Amino acid sequence: MMRKILSGILVVSALFLGRIASSTAQDIPNNTPRTSLALAHGAHRLGKRTDPMMERWRNYGLGQFIHWGVYAIPGGQWNGASYGGAAEWIRSWKGMPKEAYDNLYKEFDPENYDPSALAKQAKEMGAKYMIITTKHHDGFCLWPSEYTDYDVTNTPYGKDIIGPLVEAYDAEGIDVYLYFSVMDWNHPGYRSVLATEEDRSAYESFKEFTRNQLLELLERYPTTKGLWFDGTWDEAWKEQAEFADNLATEMRKKIPGLIIGSRFRPDDYGNRHFDSNGDLMGDYEQGWERKLPETYEDTNGNDWDCVMTIPENQWGYHSDWRGHVKTSYELIEMLVKSVSLDGNFVLNFGPDAKGDIRMEEKKLATEIGQWMSKNKSAIYNCGHIDWEKQDWGYYTQNRVTGEVNMVVFNKPINSVLRIKTSSKISLQKIYDLNDATKIYDPEEISQDEYIIQLGDEELAEPKVIVIKYDHSKGETKGYEKAKT
Repeated sequence: MMRKILSGILVVSALFLGRIASSTAQDIPNNTPRTSLALAHGAHRLGKRTDPMMERWRNYGLGQFIHWGVYAIPGGQWNGASYGGAAEWIRSWKGMPKEAYDNLYKEFDPENYDPSALAKQAKEMGAKYMIITTKHHDGFCLWPSEYTDYDVTNTPYGKDIIGPLVEAYDAEGIDVYLYFSVMDWNHPGYRSVLATEEDRSAYESFKEFTRNQLLELLERYPTTKGLWFDGTWDEAWKEQAEFADNLATEMRKKIPGLIIGSRFRPDDYGNRHFDSNGDLMGDYEQGWERKLPETYEDTNGNDWDCVMTIPENQWGYHSDWRGHVKTSYELIEMLVKSVSLDGNFVLNFGPDAKGDIRMEEKKLATEIGQWMSKNKSAIYNCGHIDWEKQDWGYYTQNRVTGEVNMVVFNKPINSVLRIKTSSKISLQKIYDLNDATKIYDPEEISQDEYIIQLGDEELAEPKVIVIKYDHSKGETKGYEKAKT
């Protein structure tokens, strides 16, 4: 018995030391002490993926989300009453009869659906990837599924929505990711909690259904670059660590390089996103929904993206946009902030029952696109640099050229922009991205600290100033501390 105990201690110690060694080798942030639980279904990799597919994902900068389904028909309204929640959740509202909702598919006929126009609009906005809801929580499928009748083929429209969309976005050079809700209010075997043996038996059929549909999607649309999961917070799903882990392996075999975020699978103890040792599960963190990290430390050095609505909380089409509706400059600032913290920013759109994007969304997409057309080099292939953030805006650094972009949102009343670099940096050239003849001369005011003068320039929109630099031995260009 003692020999077995000693053996167990040695195994756990080896696992713990191995994890520390692996973390150290890959420069993994270690803000909190790691535990050493042996997990069969925790993180299978420490640190970021470095393969070409993930490098491509990391450099997107801007993406588009589309939430669409039969919930666009009521558009957040029923019998003259307005549902205050997100439109795609209207079936869960006491004012929406379940039977009436479940028959809405018989009216689904988006006569104005034009995937090529949607793709062109995304291209003009500057999106490098898009995410489309293949199936939301209601279970209605926008593709012809062999495993349910509750799909688009049994609507008046009668045709595949997803296939033509994938083709149109592929043609514009925009990578497609498929949203899939594991939660499914339509399937008879779905349960949120497994309270009885009957529940467990029914849920086994639901698991097989879920597996079949996911593999079906990857077979039908083999250019898919990744899967974006939702509806995985139920206690029933949290018990499916082995099943979900095996399914993730199957899906990755279908499409080599497939990208799966942190929402999909639980670990052995039901934790999502991060396992019981604090390690990220999946290829990037999906915890930033309608919010942004404040600092780089908040990201723990992980890949991540932020998905954002235009009104405060509407994903699918809601005819009544209440509360604050974000402006294009607010959204551009969120985009730049995301990139400055090594993340991507994904903006959501909700087509109506006919397949049209509302005019407010089109206008915002156009305005963002106009800014992106001039300033995209501050977004694409860019990420974080460890220079101290200043109140005028954000830094991004081009991962290819090494150039630093100052994206200025706030002009100080004294027209002075402060630059505080990391140590041993020598500023070589500072110029306006959109007018290379406009050169800014840095004044050194302290070690590793400079100012540049904007003068009488007015900011009509967020402005990008480019900094070229190299590494010096730390000497100053004339600044010397005052002697007393």
